[in-house]
Amino acid sequence: MSFFDSEVVRAELAHIGELQEEVYSNAFKFPTMSKEDKKYHVDLLQKLIDKQRILYTRLSLSDDPEAQEMKQGIVNSTEMFGLPKNVDMNIVFDNMNQMVEVMKKEFDKFD
Repeated sequence: MSFFDSEVVRAELAHIGELQEEVYSNAFKFPTMSKEDKKYHVDLLQKLIDKQRILYTRLSLSDDPEAQEMKQGIVNSTEMFGLPKNVDMNIVFDNMNQMVEVMKKEFDKFD
């Protein structure tokens, strides 16, 4: 069975797609959002990062050629954002999580 034939994988990919769509569609509105909407947006971003990390880990553990192709596509896309070639994706995910935590702490300062 192919990696992408798994119902769990397909469901997670669909959920990631939905989260990405919601996060990206509201990204430019962020500066004008209410505090509650900003918190919701950041929580969605955290969920998205967590799900992307899990998917990347699953891709890394799979020997399915399509899974390896998708994993390489993710790595290649990080290079387009200026990250070094062969960057450790766990470090990338850790850094994204740290940024989200900084954002959450900023919200807490004003409660």
